[in-house]
Amino acid sequence: MAIPSTVPSSAPGTPGTPGAHGTRTRARRSGPGRRHRRGLAALTALATLTVGCSALHAQDPARTSAPAAPPATGAAAVQAVPAAQAQAQAQAGQAAQAQAAQAAQAAQAVLAAQAALAAMPAARPQAAAGQELNARVSAAEQQAGMQQALAAARRWGLAALPLRAPAPPAVKPELADGPGVKRAPGLPPVVYRVPTTDKVVFLTVDDGAEKDPQFAAMAAELGVPMSAFLSDYLARSDYGYFRALQAHGVTLNNHTLTHPDLRRLDADALRREICDQQDYLQQVSGTRPRLFRPPYGEYTEAALRTAASCGVTAFPLWNEEAFPDHLEWRYADQKFHPGDIVLTHFRAPSTDWKGTMPDMLRRVVDAATAQGFAIARLEDYL
Repeated sequence: MAIPSTVPSSAPGTPGTPGAHGTRTRARRSGPGRRHRRGLAALTALATLTVGCSALHAQDPARTSAPAAPPATGAAAVQAVPAAQAQAQAQAGQAAQAQAAQAAQAAQAVLAAQAALAAMPAARPQAAAGQELNARVSAAEQQAGMQQALAAARRWGLAALPLRAPAPPAVKPELADGPGVKRAPGLPPVVYRVPTTDKVVFLTVDDGAEKDPQFAAMAAELGVPMSAFLSDYLARSDYGYFRALQAHGVTLNNHTLTHPDLRRLDADALRREICDQQDYLQQVSGTRPRLFRPPYGEYTEAALRTAASCGVTAFPLWNEEAFPDHLEWRYADQKFHPGDIVLTHFRAPSTDWKGTMPDMLRRVVDAATAQGFAIARLEDYL
């Protein structure tokens, strides 16, 4: 809602001209009290005009609706004079009575208007009214969003409403060599745990064999951020599925063309597996990946250098692995820690994958929520 502007002034302190005092004078004249007085004056003038018009109507015989009688002549004219005078007197009396009744009605209308205006609270400035309206709209939107989130959580069988991640950091954490990060000069960092104090963990999904529409719908409806690491030989049957995930905020990252053990590859094979997949993912997604996950978590210095040469800036690994029926923990306390990276896979039910991808996502979200963690977007921190 726009706030009315004041007219700038050219001489400070002069009403009606530029300057602070002139601005304040104008504000007083357009304030709530002024509007109340104007409304009362208008109603009073309307009532007065109504009374005056009624009086004029009563005093002017030409304004009556009855047709005039033809003029009388001779004796009839002499006899008609007293009758005409009596009729005129009667009409004048009726007109006076009507005028008095209308005046009383007008006075009552004025009194009622005065009482109504007195009962009305003074109008608030537009800025305050706009702020209150915005606050009410915001509260209503938050309430509606909360109801939708609760409904989605119930629909997907969650134990509790997922926690929302904080706003992404204005500056991404420094990835220096230390706990959770391995780094050598000139090479991309290898990250097991993102250095942050935020109570967030990161969900990453590898390979691309299973393309479960229920999983995509669940992640989108619950607003769970995640990062995909795709191997072309598994994902290529339907890259459209992954582009749909991308439309909901999922970043498509590199996991090689054919999922080999990088320790066994020469320089040419490394370039083909890493850089060719970089090129292909850029072609199918419109964005060149920055993150690369080596298959099996195995890598070499040559793999790091090759990946860096074609645009990779970090190698995220993982701390926990998620399955439909359990979580595997790297640490003995079996708890999440700020910045942990969770690994899982695009997989269908099998002997070692006992459930569906929605089952897996439900397990991860419930475990994180129970421990007071939100799931955040890995690319916001790396």
